[in-house]
Amino acid sequence: MDLLNTLVEKGLRRELPTREEALAVLATSDDELLDVVAAAGKVRRQWFGRRVKLNYLVNLKSGLCPEDCSYCSQRLGSKAEILKYTWLKPDEASQAAAAGVAGGAKRVCLVASGRGPTDRDVERVGRTIEAIKEQNEGVEVCACLGLLSDGQAERLKDAGADAYNHNLNTSEATYEGITKTHTYADRVDTVQKAHAAGLSACSGLIAGMGETDEDLVDVVYALRELDSDSVPVNFLIPFEGTPLAKEWNLTPQRCLRILAMVRFVCPDVEVRIAGGREVHLRSMQPLALNIANSIFLGDYLTSEGQAGQADLDMIADAGFEVEGAGTTTLPKHRADALAAAGGGCGSQASAGCGSDASAEGAGCGSHTEAGGGCGPCGGHAPVPEPAESAEAAANQARTDLVAVRRRGAGTDLAPNA
Repeated sequence: MDLLNTLVEKGLRRELPTREEALAVLATSDDELLDVVAAAGKVRRQWFGRRVKLNYLVNLKSGLCPEDCSYCSQRLGSKAEILKYTWLKPDEASQAAAAGVAGGAKRVCLVASGRGPTDRDVERVGRTIEAIKEQNEGVEVCACLGLLSDGQAERLKDAGADAYNHNLNTSEATYEGITKTHTYADRVDTVQKAHAAGLSACSGLIAGMGETDEDLVDVVYALRELDSDSVPVNFLIPFEGTPLAKEWNLTPQRCLRILAMVRFVCPDVEVRIAGGREVHLRSMQPLALNIANSIFLGDYLTSEGQAGQADLDMIADAGFEVEGAGTTTLPKHRADALAAAGGGCGSQASAGCGSDASAEGAGCGSHTEAGGGCGPCGGHAPVPEPAESAEAAANQARTDLVAVRRRGAGTDLAPNA
C-alpha cells in the first residue's frame, strides 16, 4: 500500500503524518491488518529494536476519589466493588514495588486517586520514592497523583522522581462528556508543569469510550505537540458500577489499528500498551508487541492483569526481549534532549510522543487523567457509534475478563508480578 510505505518513510524520518493519513490507518480493513502491523513494526524496530520495557503499578491510595470521571472505577459515586484504602506507608509501597522490580520491571509507577496532591501528599510520596530507590538501585520512578499545583513537580523531582504521568484521555472537543469536575486544559497544564520541572512527561489516551476516529487522531496529535516521552494507550475496562459499563466498542483488530496510528504519529517515543490489553487484545497481545515497545507487568490499579510470568513468556515466545536496567529506552536524540532540559532519566519509561524538529506540529523530541491520579484508566464522550456496529460490539463483550484486583497493594496477598 502506498499509504503504508509513506507512513514508514515518515516514521523513520520522525516526520508528522497528515491527519488524513492517520485517519486512513484507522479505516483500513481486516484484510490489510497484518500489513499495517508490519509497517508499524518497521518504525518501532528503527527506534527501539526488539526490546520491551516492563513497568509496574503500585496503587498508593485506592478509591475515594472526588472527581466524576465517567470511565473510572474509583470515581465519585462509583458502585464498582474495588479495593478502597488510604495511603500506603513508604515501606509498604517499597515492598510492593520490589515485587515488580524482581519480575523485571524497569519503572515503578506510583499512583494515587484524587483530584491532585496536597503539599503533605507530595512530601509523603517523596519519602516513598526515596525508600524505593534505596531498596532498588537504578529503578525509575514515575508519579501519577493528579493535577499539580505550582512547585509540586519540582519537589517530586528533587525527591528522585524521574517522570510524571497525567493522561489527556480523549480529545478536547469531547472532554466535557467525560467529567465536569475539571477540564482538558487542567490536564494539559499538569503535563506542561512536569515538563518544565525537568521530569519526563508521560501522557496517553483511553480508547473504547464511544469516541470517533477523529477524536482519537486529535488526542494523539495533541500528545505529540506536548512532546510526551511516553504515551500509554489504555483500552477502556468497562467496570460494572460505572457509567461506561456497557461500552464494549473494541475488537482486537481495532486495538491494533489504534496502536499503529499512535506509532506512526509518535514514532520515536515509548508507546506502552496499558490497561485493558487482556480484555480487548486477548490472544492478539503478542502481535501488538510489534507496534508498542512497553507494557505494564501484572496487575493494574483496580483490575487484575495477565499473570506476570505469562507476560514474560509472551515476550519471549514472540521473539522479543525484556529491556535491561542498563539500557536507555529512548533513542539518543530524545534522551539527550531530556537530559539537557534537566531530566537525566536516560532510560525513560512512560508513554510519550514522536519527535520532529522540522515537520508540521514539531516540538516532539526538541524538548524546547480526568481526575487525579487515575493512571491507566479510560474516558468517555457521547459521540457517534464507532465503525463496529453496536450489535457486533455487544457480541465482543467479555465481562468474564474484567476481574477486580484482590491482591497486592492494600491487601495481605502476594502481588502479581
